[in-house]
Amino acid sequence: MKKLALAGLVAAALTTACNQTKTTETTTSSAPGTAAPADSAKGLNGLFASFWEQQSRLDPLSATAQGDNRFNDRLPNDQTQAFRDTLRTFYQDYLGRLGKFDRAGLDENDKISYDIFQYDLKQRVDGLKLNTWMMPFQQFWGLPISMGQFGSGQGNQPFKTVQDYDNWLGRVRGFTVWADSAIGNFRRGMKAGVVLPRALVVKMIPQMRGVLVKDSAMISGRKPLVVSDPDNSLFISPIKSFPKEFSYDDKKRLSDDYRKAIMTELVPAYSKLATFLQKEYLPKSRATSGINAVPGGPEIYRYYASYWTTTDKTPAEIHALGLREVARLRAEMERMKAQLGFKGTLRQFFESLKHDPKAMPFKTAEEVLAGFRRIQETIDPNLKKMFGRVPKSPFEIRRTEAFREASASAEYNQGSPDGTRPGIFYVPLPKPAEYNVTQGMESLFLHEAIPGHHYQISLQQENTSLPKFRQFAGYGAMTEGWALYCESLGKELGLYKDPYQYVGALNDEMLRAVRLVVDTGLHTGQLTREQAIAYMLDNMPASEEDDTSAIERYMAIPGQALAYKIGQLKIQELRARYEKQLGSKFSLSNFHDELLKDGVMPLAVLETKMDAWAKRQ
Repeated sequence: MKKLALAGLVAAALTTACNQTKTTETTTSSAPGTAAPADSAKGLNGLFASFWEQQSRLDPLSATAQGDNRFNDRLPNDQTQAFRDTLRTFYQDYLGRLGKFDRAGLDENDKISYDIFQYDLKQRVDGLKLNTWMMPFQQFWGLPISMGQFGSGQGNQPFKTVQDYDNWLGRVRGFTVWADSAIGNFRRGMKAGVVLPRALVVKMIPQMRGVLVKDSAMISGRKPLVVSDPDNSLFISPIKSFPKEFSYDDKKRLSDDYRKAIMTELVPAYSKLATFLQKEYLPKSRATSGINAVPGGPEIYRYYASYWTTTDKTPAEIHALGLREVARLRAEMERMKAQLGFKGTLRQFFESLKHDPKAMPFKTAEEVLAGFRRIQETIDPNLKKMFGRVPKSPFEIRRTEAFREASASAEYNQGSPDGTRPGIFYVPLPKPAEYNVTQGMESLFLHEAIPGHHYQISLQQENTSLPKFRQFAGYGAMTEGWALYCESLGKELGLYKDPYQYVGALNDEMLRAVRLVVDTGLHTGQLTREQAIAYMLDNMPASEEDDTSAIERYMAIPGQALAYKIGQLKIQELRARYEKQLGSKFSLSNFHDELLKDGVMPLAVLETKMDAWAKRQ
């Protein structure tokens, strides 16, 4: 999974519509429909530029993630009805303005832009009809978590100049009001029966404490939360690493200001959230697992399934597809079990791999990182045959920072469009000697790094001819579908020759197939949390702890886990179609270049575009 604020048009839509992303919407400084500075341009691109300018003001956290630092001090309150009304008017206004253009008279690229823009705005408007604003955040993502990521000094918020440091204090000041409003919305949900599952709430409480203190007893609740030293807070990190050119006076002022902000604003806000969740919300949380259990739940899930897959597939269709994919992959796993000479059950095979020294060839973190570098070297010659266009953006492989390594997953952190911040593939290695390649190593690199997220996101961001809303779009089905498709290129790229690495690739793909079953099962009431965990254990080698964490992620963000497999299968379908249709005229390099050159988009729009490309061949 890529690490970004789910930046772009789609991500912002989900935040505003459903309050379920890592980004947080903000208020605008100009009324919807009024001309922003970029509206001086004419025509359709002028409309897009105007929209993007206003959207950046509405969502400055996403703007920061995209390298637009004009609004780095802003964090207005997205938890009010007035803000949701502003968004609704804003989206409907631009839908109306778009409708004044004659689509038939546009060139092919503008037709794509028209279709994506219209699709997305309609999704945003529909999302605002949902009652999920009564669940402002959960344990997987939301503003309280994003504040920790931004304020740690290791995320998207820059801390390079004195102004950068002052900008962060501006965002801190907005968080107290946000927290009070979020509690108010939680209470509205308690009255309406729109509440989070209890299993998730118990994870949220220590998260609220964990950004404030290092004492594990306080974090767990075994001791009362007492914060007397701001230096124990995550938010002190930026002033521990001032740029060397800062003056003594600036360092002194900022140090004082940060400690004051931590003790007078952040500590009270997070403490209030933790206390509310513990004493008021937890007793009212629900024992059920799926979103279907709340008022309007079935409609909410149908929206989410459509939103994340960018298709009109029903939950029942997706569930059936998942069962077929799980059966196919189990058969291949059984074949590999036999090839490796194992005589027991598939579950026993999974357990044996956890202790097989051939699957754990590393002793140190540097050896693991060197292993990933060898993967990059291995695939490089074949990449040149598969891609005519490659990113200009720098790329790095890094060990995940110590402060978050224990609970982090491997991830891709997108670079900045201008190349000043590289794309980074982060690998958490809390116990390097236990790093097991059957959990997916080669496939992980293909997905998270090259040619997966790094190629797709970098090429999209570097394409300055795209309107901004396409340059920074983040459609999960195509984004994650592309990355999963890249895993299937392993043998063509010279990988998966080691049977343990191939088993790892099968495990990775099985995870995405299992998700189709458990996500739809959870949120339509067919599976409880415990049944879903058991299903994952039956079909995958992960531990019960890992599977529990995964199921609780799917409970928190219904539908998101569907995007990967649905997108991969569509891309594979298109490739097979054109290989058969074009025969000797088919070029895999041209297919990949065409697929990526216009950025991500809804799958139906992608299929229309690619069919037109095939006809031109």
